[in-house]
Amino acid sequence: MSRQKEHSLLTFGGHLEVLRRMLFRIIAVAGAIAMVVFCFKDVTWRLLLAPSEWDFCTYRWLEQAMQWIGMDFHFEEFNVDLIATDLSSQFMKHVTTACYLGLLGASPYILYELFRFISPALYENERKYSVQVTSIIYALFLLGVMMSYFVLFPISFRFLGTYSVSERVHSNITLDSYVSTFVTLTLVMGVVFQLPVIVFFLGKLGFVSASLLSQYRKHSFIVIMVVAAIITPPDLMTLILVTIPLCLLYEVSIWGLKWGSPNKL
Repeated sequence: MSRQKEHSLLTFGGHLEVLRRMLFRIIAVAGAIAMVVFCFKDVTWRLLLAPSEWDFCTYRWLEQAMQWIGMDFHFEEFNVDLIATDLSSQFMKHVTTACYLGLLGASPYILYELFRFISPALYENERKYSVQVTSIIYALFLLGVMMSYFVLFPISFRFLGTYSVSERVHSNITLDSYVSTFVTLTLVMGVVFQLPVIVFFLGKLGFVSASLLSQYRKHSFIVIMVVAAIITPPDLMTLILVTIPLCLLYEVSIWGLKWGSPNKL
């Protein structure tokens, strides 16, 4: 008997048992990765704290880009110290950060398990289609994570960490604040970069079309700039660096609708 037939004959309790085993495997894999991350503390925190340094690679790339177009531009050095205010805060933040990175590292396996769980209920063409969509979702999520790590977070940290209303006021940034901001911006960018997938499904449901998105391209550009302004600090350079990839994602969304629904143009 095929796996699809066996799956279709399972009772409600049988499906719950399959789901329980799947969750156990996901937790085991994510936990194993989290333990590895936890043990390699120096490497992990060197990568996590790198965007807070004044000589982070993004600043060097921007300086080289400015010099390439003929501008002699250099970022000023800055130093922002991170503090821990509670006795157990560093250890607990180490544990929670390892868990977060464990889930992030296990996300390909999580997607595989979810697809493996629902695939028996899909037709062959739907199964093939789901694999492609899952791969695209994960690739876009990783692009969003990289965008946050190399662009949005370091520039946001530089602006907000060095901003002062008065010389008498000094900022003491806590480790909790640093990590929570890092995680929040990473998740936000990972979700924002799902724009092509969201638009594609809206197109499949008949809510939008490629011609409609093309017609309102200028209006969408304004909306994108507003969204970029909301998720970035009040800094023109950061706004531009975030707006450009979002506009590219919008164009990719239009192309995806044209590719997926050629008869609806």
